Amino acid sequence: MRKLLMVLMVPFFLAACGAEPIWAPDEQVKAAIYRAPGPTKLALFTMVNNRSQEGAHTGLMVSGSQRVLFDPAGTFYHPSIPERNDVHFGIRDNVLNFYLDYHARESFHVVVQEIEVSPEVAELALRLVQEQGAVSKAMCTNSTSSILSQLPGFESISTTWFPGKLRKQFAKIPGVREAKVFDDSPDYNKALPQQVTLN
Repeated sequence: MRKLLMVLMVPFFLAACGAEPIWAPDEQVKAAIYRAPGPTKLALFTMVNNRSQEGAHTGLMVSGSQRVLFDPAGTFYHPSIPERNDVHFGIRDNVLNFYLDYHARESFHVVVQEIEVSPEVAELALRLVQEQGAVSKAMCTNSTSSILSQLPGFESISTTWFPGKLRKQFAKIPGVREAKVFDDSPDYNKALPQQVTLN
């Protein structure tokens, strides 16, 4: 029975390994680079189903020498926002708000957990998300938790597949602040804005 189950699961795992790499040109990435004012920090985003209260997706924003958004295996996209393998560059406040609005809707809300970190930790996180490569479907929390567990001060985080479990682990780290973003827009009404200004 166990062998049969493994054979049946092979197509699923093979399908999940087909992450498509995306690589924005150097000039687009350089033009978009943005450093946020204030202290260096990390922000973990957990998309939560409003009916089941189960986590559905994980993202990570890193604010160091530049502010990027790691949205592994996500569907977030806009032609004005350069992307390299699930890392989006130029995350100004309006782009961040667009990301949150894109995910918050009548069936989902977003839990935002933010923590200040040293510049050294932020730079390590920036390097790790850019080295991760394109993430396969269903691997968003696995890849994010793996990256976080490599950061000084986040050693208590264990690698997990479950967004809710990662959210609970992250909440236990001293200094984490949490907020929730709700939006009652219908699920089918999430059209992309015509333009997201990066200036």
